[in-house]
Amino acid sequence: MTIAVLSDIHGVLPALDAVLAEPDVAEADRIVLTGDIAAGPQPVQVLDRLISWGDRVVWVRGNADRELAALARGGRTDIPDPIAPWAASQLRPDHVALLAGLPHPVTLPVDGFGKIVFCHGTPRDDDEVVLVDSTLDRWAEVLADLPADVSTVLCGHTHMPFVRLAHGRLVVNPGSVGMPYGRPGAHWALLADGAVSLRRTEFDVEHARAAIRAGSSYPDVDEWTDYFLNARASDSEALSAFGPRDGRTVQRVVSDDSGS
Repeated sequence: MTIAVLSDIHGVLPALDAVLAEPDVAEADRIVLTGDIAAGPQPVQVLDRLISWGDRVVWVRGNADRELAALARGGRTDIPDPIAPWAASQLRPDHVALLAGLPHPVTLPVDGFGKIVFCHGTPRDDDEVVLVDSTLDRWAEVLADLPADVSTVLCGHTHMPFVRLAHGRLVVNPGSVGMPYGRPGAHWALLADGAVSLRRTEFDVEHARAAIRAGSSYPDVDEWTDYFLNARASDSEALSAFGPRDGRTVQRVVSDDSGS
């Protein structure tokens, strides 16, 4: 079995289509979506494209998916992103029902890996933050409830790809398809023959921006696509922004009265 893992598509159809056109994705046995699928400038188009792939797609809930469903049903969320209420207003009832019913996490047996847990933030919380440089104490905390026979975790949420070991478990973040931090391109991962490979699909950003502009009524679509498709946020800026949310503390050095 081969599995393509796509995370954080965020309603960007040209980036999604570029990844779906990759031979390794087109031929994969399963395409697993690790959340935040539709919150972006083309929510309807992205959801309909993925639905058209049928049972090959395994859906996992992200925090933005949960929040879109809540907004579409007249609720409120704490997210400050102005595109979310707009995206929620575009959804059909079947889209809302789909997003509201997504599971989190999802466990699948995969050849060469055994049981893999697919999640968004962490296995226990779709909005929890862990990073490549999170402490081992933090990893022990967020992975504590996993069964002993789960040796691999696929997550998303922070839009930056990484692979690392944490207490003997392999943890993989494929990065973001539609809102990459650090460098442009649609980031994803392939699981095959017991190995993980991080992939990046390049596409014409300006052509993609024009296509999104033509297919989206979001008022600030030009600003949004320029910032996110060009990856204006660097990896260091993203790590600095997310860092306080992974439980780390900032060490402060305070001098005594003697100045020593």
